Amino acid sequence: MSTVDNRSQKALAEMVFIGEIVLQSKIAELAAKRLSAAHDNLDNIEVWSSIQSILVAAGNVSKILWPSKEYAERGERLRELLNVDDNNILSDRSLRNHFEHYDERIEKWFKGESSAVYSDLAIDPLKSIWGNVPTNHHRAYDPLTQTLTFRGESFDLAAVLKELKEIRVKCSDFALT
Repeated sequence: MSTVDNRSQKALAEMVFIGEIVLQSKIAELAAKRLSAAHDNLDNIEVWSSIQSILVAAGNVSKILWPSKEYAERGERLRELLNVDDNNILSDRSLRNHFEHYDERIEKWFKGESSAVYSDLAIDPLKSIWGNVPTNHHRAYDPLTQTLTFRGESFDLAAVLKELKEIRVKCSDFALT
């Protein structure tokens, strides 16, 4: 393959990845709208389905922009093209990992925790007088602050959605949106 063909292939691949970022950010945006409506309608399954959709979409964007070592060059190039900081909130996949690997979290909880109290899927969790969600709450969501908590580790879901939207805007210079 000639150098010109190689550059063309690389440019095409970049456009495909940018198109996928746009798609995933739109999926997250629609899920955020469903999340708001679901909470208003007291539909707990839809709340958690929407949260999971947001996390998966954000995780997919994260894997494109911060891929495994084998594809690190691609991630660096795309972050450069889109002017995305290396320490962007989307680079941290720990919250998504808590949900994606929930089976492992359950195993570890029952093997290692001394507490027999198990609480999951709390919405509008009552906070303690110190303002923290108890660590025996596995998954909790506060729709007023758009804070998602996993065993005491809190994440700002609104910030994730904001960043996805900002990256999607940056993509509009490169892709058909």
